[in-house]
Amino acid sequence: MGYADKIFDLTDKVVVVTGGSRGLGRQMALAAAHCGADVVIASRDLASCEATAAEITELTGRTAMPYGVHIGRWAQLDGFTDAVYERFGRADVLVNNAGMSPVFDSLSDISEKLFDSVLNLNLKGPFRLSVLFGERMRAAGSGSIINVSSTGSIRPSPWILPYSAAKAGLNAMTEALAAAFGPQVRVNTLMPGPFFTDVSKHWDLEKTAEASRAHALQKTGQPEEIVGAALYLMSDASSYTSASTVRVDGGIP
Repeated sequence: MGYADKIFDLTDKVVVVTGGSRGLGRQMALAAAHCGADVVIASRDLASCEATAAEITELTGRTAMPYGVHIGRWAQLDGFTDAVYERFGRADVLVNNAGMSPVFDSLSDISEKLFDSVLNLNLKGPFRLSVLFGERMRAAGSGSIINVSSTGSIRPSPWILPYSAAKAGLNAMTEALAAAFGPQVRVNTLMPGPFFTDVSKHWDLEKTAEASRAHALQKTGQPEEIVGAALYLMSDASSYTSASTVRVDGGIP
């Protein structure tokens, strides 16, 4: 095993990825399995989780546990956490990746239900799940929690306002949880910019290309380009990194 392989090694670790059946979550789960981890693929769509889990096991030989759960509903999160520990007896990494940013015509069209739904999934659920897993990780003596935020949290736009507000809250939560669960558990923010995933099918690609020309790398990210930063935060490569934000956005000014 080479030097880089050793510091990024996840052999026999258990990595939990919410929103793990597609997009960036799928890439992160697959990368963790390639580095030796068993993975938990969680989302509201159990069938999608099962398909992704089967694919990961076929490609890597690692165990992949699918689980259907709505991260925005606290009542489901205790059972989810218990199921992970009943299956594996441990969890080494939690990736709070599940999220959504619904489309609306104007700010006045945002209903209370929609606003609450966005905050529930992007902020309230990750808080509760971090507490449930973080307390067990701290008792076990180690762990890593990764909150997947968005550059929209620091460059907010009117058309993603509820999402931006929730992700800004997630950024703040990272620093507080790092203090709460340290020194045993590291808590960090992974902050992606625009990536071509399922969500991008609804974008105006001409405007996206125009906007990306202002970025340092002058392009929109491909899903696999999230992997390096994610593995860094999952593994011992980031053993002295906590309460930090890692931006993967192509250099948004």
